[in-house]
Amino acid sequence: MRSNIKEKIKSNARLKQFVLALIVHPVKTRPRWWIRLLQFIYMKRGRKSVIYKNVRKDIVPFNSFILGEKSIIESFSTINNMVGDITIGSQCRIGLGNTIIGPVKIGDNVNLGQNILIAGLHHNYTDPQKTIISQGVRTSKIIIEDDVLIGANSVILAGIIIGQHSIIGAGTIVTQSVPPNSVVAGNPGKVIKQYNPQTKEWENIHHKITDK
Repeated sequence: MRSNIKEKIKSNARLKQFVLALIVHPVKTRPRWWIRLLQFIYMKRGRKSVIYKNVRKDIVPFNSFILGEKSIIESFSTINNMVGDITIGSQCRIGLGNTIIGPVKIGDNVNLGQNILIAGLHHNYTDPQKTIISQGVRTSKIIIEDDVLIGANSVILAGIIIGQHSIIGAGTIVTQSVPPNSVVAGNPGKVIKQYNPQTKEWENIHHKITDK
């Protein structure tokens, strides 16, 4: 029943615009006050999870938001699911001043430093006769697998997959997906180390390339 109503709204442009205006302020582009009052109903939070009071929660009911057990979203962060679902696993720490814009899926035991941008959207721009802001956005899901550490001031672009047990160095711009068990740094981000299961050592990628 709920999915049928959702599909009916999506298929009718005028109805969709009307419902969206009821939920999201057209100028402030954030949920209206009465929607924010109801967030405790439609936000799904695990046991012992923490969201600090000064986190900006641009969370709407027509996309999902899930926060796992014992996960923390630190102060001055912004969480926005208005263009895509956001799932954050268990025992994660979202550091001070992070911005997460869906669609994003974060696994368990993920640690994000400070002032990180993770945005699963691109702004459309191809028609030069229209303003960029009027052309809307397209989305591509970001997936951050279990046991990942992302350093402060990094940027994770739409469509990126970061493999399990990887480390993203501070200030890295991640423009390509990252294999599991990798260390990535730079702008644009490059894999500089990877774990070798045969030698059971972390190997320097640049040295491997130079030696050939």
